[in-house]
Amino acid sequence: MKFPKSVKRFCPTCRKHTEHKVFLAKKKAPSPLKYGSKVRARRRGRARGSGNLGRYSKPPVTQWKMTGKKQTKKTDLRYLCSVCGKTHMQKEGLRIKKVEFE
Repeated sequence: MKFPKSVKRFCPTCRKHTEHKVFLAKKKAPSPLKYGSKVRARRRGRARGSGNLGRYSKPPVTQWKMTGKKQTKKTDLRYLCSVCGKTHMQKEGLRIKKVEFE
């Protein structure tokens, strides 16, 4: 999909419409801190004790669930204000295989 190199849009820092440079940001790796929260959740689960947990004891019904990998990743577009130099993110990414700036 083709995007313009620059776009005029609202800058929340300048509080007015200014020219913004459009660029694609690289996705960051997941945080290493997530391991600790998993351990804490495991300990909390142990404190609950053993026994029947009602509907939470049964495995989820997975016969209708779709499996497999998504074919595309969502775009992470950023907008750089030409006046203040601050970067703003897009609200929601689009699933696109190829991104071009013209």
